[in-house]
Amino acid sequence: MRLIAIAAALALTGCATTYHLAVMPRDSGKIYEGVATDTGYGEGPISITIEGTTYAGTWVQSVPDRTYGYVSGGYGWGGRGWGGWGGGGFISMDNPNGGLAKALLTSPNGGGLRCDLQSGWGRGGGICTDDRGKMYDVQIRAASTK
Repeated sequence: MRLIAIAAALALTGCATTYHLAVMPRDSGKIYEGVATDTGYGEGPISITIEGTTYAGTWVQSVPDRTYGYVSGGYGWGGRGWGGWGGGGFISMDNPNGGLAKALLTSPNGGGLRCDLQSGWGRGGGICTDDRGKMYDVQIRAASTK
């Protein structure tokens, strides 16, 4: 039984998910688009296109949005007054504040974009700043699977 739980936990870590990014500068109402991919290992590629310039790079998770662990069983008394050993199992606990990530992107002309992102349950937000200090608000949504 433990081997099945371990295999399931390992299988879940390798799943890739694509996210759509909506990026809006704080000085206008124009929305730019981007894409990020979670490779299943707390990192992945990211790209954002602003005014025809594509910034591309990677993001790395600094605080996970969930934690996995093993809870062992023990000896105790049941509802009918008999004692016995309980088994253990793997659990997953969500971080109530979501996960945090840092993204570093560059453009072909050498420009940079730095993003601090927070997400959980397939959505989130954050802030990106370019080399000139211009700030952009970011919305993150999991890509729909049709």
